[in-house]
Amino acid sequence: MFIDEIRDYALELNKEVEECFPFGEATFVYKISGKIFLLMSPDHTFLHINVKCDPEKAIELREQYAAITPGYHMNKKHWNTLIIDGSLGAELIKECILHAYQLVVKKK
Repeated sequence: MFIDEIRDYALELNKEVEECFPFGEATFVYKISGKIFLLMSPDHTFLHINVKCDPEKAIELREQYAAITPGYHMNKKHWNTLIIDGSLGAELIKECILHAYQLVVKKK
């Protein structure tokens, strides 16, 4: 997936999803009800996205996929970083984004 596809998917989840840049122009942040569920950093060799994740599921994904690591600059218990290097399928990436979104919405 490319940055524009991920951006479009995140914004399509709900008309209230907000795209903002509180950490500077190099980090795209996606929020719902003021809570972050996705961050994107395109300033790497490969696109990196951070997604909120259930702690048990986070560990499972990290064990299964080399391109999924503990959340960079985030609480590593609750966040994963997905390195978009072609090894993760689009459906898995979307599933992780949807899971992140649902975790945040559930806490509203």
